[in-house]
Amino acid sequence: MRPPVPAIGVIGAGAVGQTVSTLLMGAGWCRELLIASGSPTSAEALVADLEDMQQVLDASVLVRTAHPSQMGHCAAVVVCPRAKFTNTATADVRMAGRAANAPIVARLAHTLAGYTGTAIVVTNPVDVMTRLFAEISGSRQVYGLGSNTDTARYRLTLAHHLRVPVDAVDGQVIGEHGDDAVVCASSTRVGGLPVAVPFAEVRAELSARPRRINHGVGRARAGPAGAVLAALRAALGLTDGVIELCVNHDGRWRGIPLRFTAGQPTVCLPALDHGEAQRLLNADNKLRTAYDTLTPHLTEQEANPE
Repeated sequence: MRPPVPAIGVIGAGAVGQTVSTLLMGAGWCRELLIASGSPTSAEALVADLEDMQQVLDASVLVRTAHPSQMGHCAAVVVCPRAKFTNTATADVRMAGRAANAPIVARLAHTLAGYTGTAIVVTNPVDVMTRLFAEISGSRQVYGLGSNTDTARYRLTLAHHLRVPVDAVDGQVIGEHGDDAVVCASSTRVGGLPVAVPFAEVRAELSARPRRINHGVGRARAGPAGAVLAALRAALGLTDGVIELCVNHDGRWRGIPLRFTAGQPTVCLPALDHGEAQRLLNADNKLRTAYDTLTPHLTEQEANPE
């Protein structure tokens, strides 16, 4: 049995940060949970709520507030802050938060410069923010969420359409966590056999599902938080398996499948047909342009910690 993880930091006390912290408290495989937020009141309130949970469950996890600068000893940090802005976009919804969220992520990256643990980035647009955090902080173990949530939704959608169990579906979504996500239909298997993927229906559901969640409960939280825990378990060597995460692959930051063995990742990109390869290239170009046009607008004041 592996020893408990000494400490995990959660930066951001919004919907995802709250849910991640709750899951970590219940999971019990870390000794200490550190909570940071741009609003000290929010961080203190979340800690108080988690302390109540700790007592009810008789959990062994200690929880306290901390500044991100005090998280250098953590085995992992979860980066999930969100700027206060009104998102009016009807297309490329996640990309609309780029200018608002980038200064926050940049400041955190400066604060955690040289961090040697595992960083899991959740803030959208996650592929751009993951690269921003990694390049400013210099940290080597930086992963972005998104494609694993898309993959889960894809498998669910296909299973419902074909009326088969979800665990019979083996297929992935890679590239951007956004409108240009690449559905790997040509390599999808159901019960080990090739299948005709209803592409239009799948794309429509992948777009509609997060909108329904946001409309009904304000913001997706349970799915992304579950993906955070899966990524943490894999990256910290608690479990082995394949998970789709955003990393630097051949100089391109994008979501790809990684096979983790004892915490060490190996790229296991599926075979792509010509159309899928072109869509992945388009997604790469879009993400690179989004990053290149963003960074010049990060002023010295925005890009350095207070």
